[in-house]
Amino acid sequence: MVKKEVGQVLPEERDEIQKLFERRNGLNELAQILTADNGELYEKLVADMGATGTKFQQWWDRMGEKYQWESTSDGNWEIDFDSCKIYLVTNA
Repeated sequence: MVKKEVGQVLPEERDEIQKLFERRNGLNELAQILTADNGELYEKLVADMGATGTKFQQWWDRMGEKYQWESTSDGNWEIDFDSCKIYLVTNA
C-alpha cells in the first residue's frame, strides 16, 4: 500500500467529513448488533446508513472537484483528521 499526499482541506471541511465518518462508523457498529426483528428501527438504520453513505461520497466528490486532487482507478483518498491533509492510497 502506497500513500501519497495530494492536497489539503480547510478545518471546516475536515469537520464536515469527520462528523460523517464518525456517524457512518457508529451506524455500522449499530448494524452489527441490531437484528431485522426490530423492523421499524432496522428500516430507519438502513435508511440512515444509505443517506450517510451518500453524503460521505458527495463530500469526497465535491472536494475532489474543488481541489483537483490526483486520483487513480485503483486508489482512494484518505484524510488525516489531525493535519487536514489528503492522501491518495493505492495498492502499488
